Amino acid sequence: MGTVLAKEPQAPREFGTTSHNRTDQKREDYRKDYEHSAYYDQERDALPRKPTLDEPKPVNLQRVRARVDKVHIDGLVRTKDDIVKAQVTEMFKAKDFQDVIVRAHKVTFTVSEMKRIMGGINTMVGNNEGSIIIGARAPNIFGRGERLQMEYSYGNKSSTNVSVSAVKPFVDSWLHKVLTASVFSTTNDLPWSGYKQCDTGFLLDLALNRGGTGTLKHNLQYEGTYRNISASKQVTFRVREQSGPSLKSALRYIGCIDKRDSLIFPTTGSLIQFTTEVAGLGGNIGFIKNEFVMQSNWSPHEFATFQVGFQSGLLQGISNDMQISICDNFFLGGPLNLRGFDMRGCGPRCEGNSIGGDVYWALALHLYTPLPFRPGRNSFGDLFRLHGFINGGNLTNCSFKFDRDLTENLKIFTNNVRCTTGAGIAMKLGNVARVELNLIMPLLFVRSDVLQQFQLGIGLQYL
Repeated sequence: MGTVLAKEPQAPREFGTTSHNRTDQKREDYRKDYEHSAYYDQERDALPRKPTLDEPKPVNLQRVRARVDKVHIDGLVRTKDDIVKAQVTEMFKAKDFQDVIVRAHKVTFTVSEMKRIMGGINTMVGNNEGSIIIGARAPNIFGRGERLQMEYSYGNKSSTNVSVSAVKPFVDSWLHKVLTASVFSTTNDLPWSGYKQCDTGFLLDLALNRGGTGTLKHNLQYEGTYRNISASKQVTFRVREQSGPSLKSALRYIGCIDKRDSLIFPTTGSLIQFTTEVAGLGGNIGFIKNEFVMQSNWSPHEFATFQVGFQSGLLQGISNDMQISICDNFFLGGPLNLRGFDMRGCGPRCEGNSIGGDVYWALALHLYTPLPFRPGRNSFGDLFRLHGFINGGNLTNCSFKFDRDLTENLKIFTNNVRCTTGAGIAMKLGNVARVELNLIMPLLFVRSDVLQQFQLGIGLQYL
């Protein structure tokens, strides 16, 4: 066996040339080889490449023609076809594949109709009052979403309510109209004003809602009520003289825009609600009543949410021949209203009884933060918030007149203004109500006001 040695071949010697010329010739050969290689690289890049499995070609779904020809609805017995068609009619307007995906994730629905009769026993939280409700309802009576419902409630403050309602939705309308007719009988004991009120009446409500978050919702209502006021013993004559029956016939409009991200502990968004009521279409009660509610929320940081709330109202008579009852007046004060004052503890009083007023305003600034060290984060601990606030307002009988001097009308914002500040803890209850426990310090008040340093409040609406 022999040994073979290999080495890079050398260029043949060129006799008759100098060493310098041989070096220049070698550099020129290298340059030509480089240019030749670069030329072929450019030609290779210019050739069209065959697509591989790793590089799929994009598909424009809007250019793929598609349509929905049939929708299957399984499980319906009583529901009429025209109601179902109104819910799926948008699917048949699709013209391409992307439109089909956007309009519906599924084209086959499996549904289950409600029982013909349903009922139950529930609890309800009102304005600092808890109630037990016994109810029954018959849904989808005629196959078009109609329902008949009956409710009886009894509160811990001896208040009772009995109502029978018939509801008729118009789901084929772009306004999503819902018509509700109710017959009711309520009884409320109001010891802060020294009387007991019993109402029996009829309410007709037409709700208009185009759908979607933050849209303007309308409610048009007519209410006819027979009311009876029974004064308690040793009550002031101002209340006793209004005892007895009265008949109110009124039209009411409610407009609301709610863009909040939560009803109880909102972090962003705002709420605006305006209510106008005109009584005097019949009976002996006549007035024009306007109320305005506003709330705005913003969160500059995850651990801090600021909230501003404002409420105001104005009550005016329309005729000297018609009355304004004490139960039509505005009242101010309470653990979820003007904090630091007892229920109806702020405003005009007569011999210890709250008699209300015809104009009011209330303003509150809140700061909400999570619990320290975030115990129970993303679970039970998220139901609680630490709460600091300052609120103020005024309620009076100033006989607001549009033809008077502006300075005279603005006295409600300067004379006898009430103001309190405090802190406490708030809890979300069932995502429909809130509970507050606060320690409050009064800053501005009138001698006749009824103050409360510690307050426990529970309710649906709050300032």
